[in-house]
Amino acid sequence: MDTPVTTSNRHGDGGTDGRLRILYVDRDSDDVSTVREGLRGDADEFTVTVCETASAALAALDSASYDCVVSEYRLPDRDGVELLRAVRDQSLDLPFLLFTDDGDESVARNAISAGVTDYVAKTPLSEQTELLRQRITSAVARYREEADILDRMTDAFFALDENWEFTYANERGRRVIGRAMEVDGDTTDLLGCNIWEAIPSLRGTEFSKQYRQAMAQQEPTSFEAYYDPLSTWFEVSVYPSSTGISVYFRDITERRKHEEEIRGRERTLREIYRVISRKDLELEGKVDRLLEIGQDVLGTETAALSHIDGDVYVFEIVRDRTGTIEAGDTAPLDATNCERAVVEEQTLVLADIAEDRPELTDRAGYTEMGISCYLGTPVVVDGSVYGTFCFYDTEPRDSFSEWEVTLVELMGNWVSYEQERERREQELTRERNRLEEFASVVSHDLRNPLNVAFGRLTLIDEAYDGDPEHVEALRRSLERMDELIDDVLALARGGHKVIDASDASLDDIITAAWDTVESSDATLERVDTDTQVTGDQTRLQQLFENLFRNSVEHSADPVTVRVGTLSDGRGFYVADDGPGIPEGERDGVFERGYTTSDNGTGFGLAIVSEVVEAHGARITVSESEDGGTRFDVIGIQVD
Repeated sequence: MDTPVTTSNRHGDGGTDGRLRILYVDRDSDDVSTVREGLRGDADEFTVTVCETASAALAALDSASYDCVVSEYRLPDRDGVELLRAVRDQSLDLPFLLFTDDGDESVARNAISAGVTDYVAKTPLSEQTELLRQRITSAVARYREEADILDRMTDAFFALDENWEFTYANERGRRVIGRAMEVDGDTTDLLGCNIWEAIPSLRGTEFSKQYRQAMAQQEPTSFEAYYDPLSTWFEVSVYPSSTGISVYFRDITERRKHEEEIRGRERTLREIYRVISRKDLELEGKVDRLLEIGQDVLGTETAALSHIDGDVYVFEIVRDRTGTIEAGDTAPLDATNCERAVVEEQTLVLADIAEDRPELTDRAGYTEMGISCYLGTPVVVDGSVYGTFCFYDTEPRDSFSEWEVTLVELMGNWVSYEQERERREQELTRERNRLEEFASVVSHDLRNPLNVAFGRLTLIDEAYDGDPEHVEALRRSLERMDELIDDVLALARGGHKVIDASDASLDDIITAAWDTVESSDATLERVDTDTQVTGDQTRLQQLFENLFRNSVEHSADPVTVRVGTLSDGRGFYVADDGPGIPEGERDGVFERGYTTSDNGTGFGLAIVSEVVEAHGARITVSESEDGGTRFDVIGIQVD
């Protein structure tokens, strides 16, 4: 009755005739005959192979493929539960039905524990064969559905028993295992093969370590590892059980490659930041380093910053691995690819000049220098194209990536900004030099004759008994001229940046400034000023002096000046109870020459504004609580 047939890759793949293949194990010939006839039925859906013993059944399973096993409990060599356990050692999911009247609740419990698919009573046999038929059909349908789900899984999957032998692999798993096998990659007889023998290259790898550890510790684990024979990164999850391990894995090579690209881009951006933030490098040195970075990322032979001088293309800063181009070399602009970037005022991307822009192949850059690929972006300074920031090579490329184009544009934009900033600084330096020259003239050519006039006035006052009113009027005029000279010098030499910033006592600065105010009628009040202020102490004192004088000189009555700090250390304020400043005039109080006092120079608040701006702060003017004027300086740190 036992009829061995050739095995397939796995149990339950279905017969070629479409009928379900049933292995029925029972020694009672009468029962076998009844069951065989009952299962065949009118539709002839089943092919039934009968074995009388458990040993014969296991041999049949080793030599043929079946969709379901149906077994009596009492067998000559072992019972049905023991047979079930042996079958489960070979296949975790092959449907197995126990068809018997023998046994009790403990038999059923043991069968369930061993992984039985169903438990069907035998009596009355003629009626129960139809139920058995239904239960077999249902069990096989579920089994095939589960198998289809496994095969459709995105992840590759395989299962190993405790002897490291394959018990299952879905289609994706078979494909990967076949590629890893060092013989012919044929997975037809994979089931029952030892993984270390089928794939010797796994020994000693991270995969071997993790599989063995999961099996030994009975703890699930997940890891990522590189499998060198396949040049592939895998993400692996391992789930152990007492009978083996289940392994899910997927190819993550592209993801790892993308992650490495992201890390490489981050490294490039950090290096760019380190270069542009260096204080010890001039602009030329920074640009040279940026060209080197871009050259390494793009892999081009040549990188250059150029500027355009009429119809001439001038190589300003160059990195050329071929040694044919040097800084200072020139070429006709219309002979270069850069001319297109300049005229079109946009980034020019040519991975293969002959293919992308064949009209440029008649230029000397292509015909004489052999430039076959080009990536360059215009450098724009004050609205006009200064030149180009470009990279090129004599070998064409498949493409320039979006990241490479963005990187070149980013560096080119920074060069544009720095060129503008440097040009403005040069202009400011020239202006500052002119102001210094003017200050020297004022200091020498005006101060000297003014000092002479003061001296002569003293002599006149001492030698002659003239009109004291006229002498005093002349003295006030000379003193006003002296104040004007001091204010003009302060404006000329103040500068727009704080050079000597440090922490100082706010109270000390206020005291020193108040001591310079010539008014015995004025009163100073302080609110929370026993603190530190960060800034240029000399210029901050000048700021307070001018604000104090502004309050005193613009009030006909004795004035009270209040100084306090703003909340959260944001700055400080100076307020008074004087006549105040009309709302319509507050926007113009910081302009040079503005004054409402007969004795004012019109420069005091302009100097205050410059000191505030030099500290990177701002100043506002409003009405004080007492109806006078309040100035708020916001942005100077007070701790």
